[in-house]
Amino acid sequence: MQAEVKITDHVIWFKHLHPSHLAKRLEALEPGSEVILEVGNIVGQWERMSNGSDGRKTNAIKPVEPMKAIWNQWFSSRRGQKVILREVIPADDYLGAAAQLFSEWNSPEDEEAFCDL
Repeated sequence: MQAEVKITDHVIWFKHLHPSHLAKRLEALEPGSEVILEVGNIVGQWERMSNGSDGRKTNAIKPVEPMKAIWNQWFSSRRGQKVILREVIPADDYLGAAAQLFSEWNSPEDEEAFCDL
């Protein structure tokens, strides 16, 4: 999934993501959950913002160090420019998801035979 956003704040508000299908994916995250995104060709961690003190959802993500330093520097020097956002799936998450496709290989016999590989 990919979207475009204009650098306008210290956080990324979901309503500013276009097209909005990535925004819907990010909105589904629980407050405090982290996600890895490639933003402007830089891969970094972002966190779904906590709910407000009145319980309402904060529909934004904030950068987590070291992405926070990069984003804040961009906010100072590149405000108003557009960047591309893309969700990144780490290799270990990808392999873990793919492993479920081959559940017939998850037997005690296979584990014993291949445990040292």
